[in-house]
Amino acid sequence: MTKRPAAIPTVQVDDEAVRVTEWHFPPGAETGRHVHAMDYVVVPMTTGALTIELPDGSIVTSDLTAGQSYARKAGVDHNVVNANATPFTFVEVEIKRS
Repeated sequence: MTKRPAAIPTVQVDDEAVRVTEWHFPPGAETGRHVHAMDYVVVPMTTGALTIELPDGSIVTSDLTAGQSYARKAGVDHNVVNANATPFTFVEVEIKRS
């Protein structure tokens, strides 16, 4: 199996309330499987689809639109993959306190 390149995280803010990270995905890049420890909001900067690999081996396609945010609760377990031939970027805001 060929190893995919890693998505590139750039932390923009990290304080007592939030961590804001820009995630840049070159073509074929992935986050690696991870579990979100905090509630979070994703703000797509690119319009397109990302592939979500779930722990049970199933694959979901997530169609995203630039500027159309969505929120998820802590506990999400997945690997995010850019299966496109073009780069993809989103900003993730993790909420440290309620």
